[in-house]
Amino acid sequence: MQEGGRMTDYHSPVMLRECIEGLNIKPEGIYVDVTFGGGGHSREILKNLNEKGRLLAFDQDADAQSNIPNDNRLTFIDQNFRYLKNNCRLQGAMPVDGILADLGVSSHQFDQPERGFSIRFDADLDMRMDQATTLTAKEVINTASEEDLHKMFGIYGEIKNARTLAKTICTARLNAPVVTVSDLKQVISKLIPKGKENKYLAQVFQALRIEVNQELDALREFLEQAVEVLKPGGRLVVMSYHSLEDRLVKNFIATGKFRGEVEKDFYGNQIKPLEAVTRKAVTASEEEIKQNNRARSAKLRIAEKK
Repeated sequence: MQEGGRMTDYHSPVMLRECIEGLNIKPEGIYVDVTFGGGGHSREILKNLNEKGRLLAFDQDADAQSNIPNDNRLTFIDQNFRYLKNNCRLQGAMPVDGILADLGVSSHQFDQPERGFSIRFDADLDMRMDQATTLTAKEVINTASEEDLHKMFGIYGEIKNARTLAKTICTARLNAPVVTVSDLKQVISKLIPKGKENKYLAQVFQALRIEVNQELDALREFLEQAVEVLKPGGRLVVMSYHSLEDRLVKNFIATGKFRGEVEKDFYGNQIKPLEAVTRKAVTASEEEIKQNNRARSAKLRIAEKK
């Protein structure tokens, strides 16, 4: 799929052209790809930079490192994007001209049975994006309180019968720990709506994955730091794949906050650090969706720092 076939395990980047156009790349600029993955977006950014341009690429998944192109304009940082500002400062790369975030889990992670991300394989419930951390999905399922599980499935999974789901899991784990993907499916089998098995399980797994990786906390921290790291006129391009992420991004671009009204100065002028470049989220073309099903749920938002 990409040079040397290295990216075949990873997804082909969604809305690649739209992301690159959104960044509005200056050939000598400094850019950050905070979700390197298979490196598809990064390679495209590099094509648009001259020899003075720089790219910082973040990824906390050790597997991503095998995709790093041999290019001295690229600095790879093996950390979560919630540490954006510190690393940009360490690399002497402040302020930057553009930041790109593709918040999807790569197909590569889903396709590795032992990572426990997918409902298709049986494996231990793991779901860590960063293998160096200790909290796994297995630990969450077996130790979180019924109330915390109820909240997690209700908020992160948007599951209608979240309370019953939490109670069922807590009752089952009294007899034996819930260790594998098939254990979990077995325990909750009676709660899964007929004909909607895949959707329901995907929501359960999404909730667990967000909890294990603190995805929404990391996204909030990243967005707040992105504003500090960007230079005026710099672009922020964020692609999300579910409504929870998209809502955070949309609210932050609109108000500079995650909830509440836009703040105003003494004269009643709105104080918000970003201006939306596109009024609505950009979505993939029918053509792209046909070729890549992951593009169906993607929403791309582009903003410019004032």
